[in-house]
Amino acid sequence: MQYVIDPSPASTVPVAKTESLFPVHRIYCVGQNYGDHVREMGGDPNKGSPVFFSKPADAVVINNQSVDYPLSTNNLHYEVELVVALGGGGTNIGINDALDCVLGYAVGIDLTKRDLQAAAKEKGRPWDTAKGFDQSAPISAIRRAEEVADVGNARIMLEVNGEVKQDASTKDMIWNVAEIIVELSKYYQLKAGDLIYTGTPSGVSAVLAGDFMRAAIDGVGELTVELK
Repeated sequence: MQYVIDPSPASTVPVAKTESLFPVHRIYCVGQNYGDHVREMGGDPNKGSPVFFSKPADAVVINNQSVDYPLSTNNLHYEVELVVALGGGGTNIGINDALDCVLGYAVGIDLTKRDLQAAAKEKGRPWDTAKGFDQSAPISAIRRAEEVADVGNARIMLEVNGEVKQDASTKDMIWNVAEIIVELSKYYQLKAGDLIYTGTPSGVSAVLAGDFMRAAIDGVGELTVELK
């Protein structure tokens, strides 16, 4: 068997304190998962089911590498998020089995072309161009689940140029990690190698070329991104 073109290299994320790499299968994302953020975006946090969308696996940016300001936007926003890395999966996973699928956790930034997202929402169109673009998923090294003391009640924050913009707790998530896995597994066959970006708290805003972001979650890790 011979490829007609050279295959692209697999996307990987380092595993903290090891020489191991986590091969990325898919990236799932949860929208509107913190009440304050839902309200700041004009929504109702008590209405409906989880909002899911996806990013391509090669959207990950690792090792604190810089990110190029993306094409076709004048309103690029940051969104700090807890990221779940799956070491197992399945379909129709039960709530008591969900956390058994988790290999570890990381800090992520869901970069969003807010102007394109707003236009898509207004016309009832998909968010792909607003969310699933190149370099849109910076991520820290993955810390194994057994090394994370309390992922359900950890400070989550993001600074831009040294000024704190987002500052909350993961306990404020509307759907917790186990519930997200249960819901996702109703629609997809989850697999080892999947990443789940679990949503962002309030405080999102625009960043410009030259800005420097630092995101952190207590007990999980830290991530820095310079926007070129």
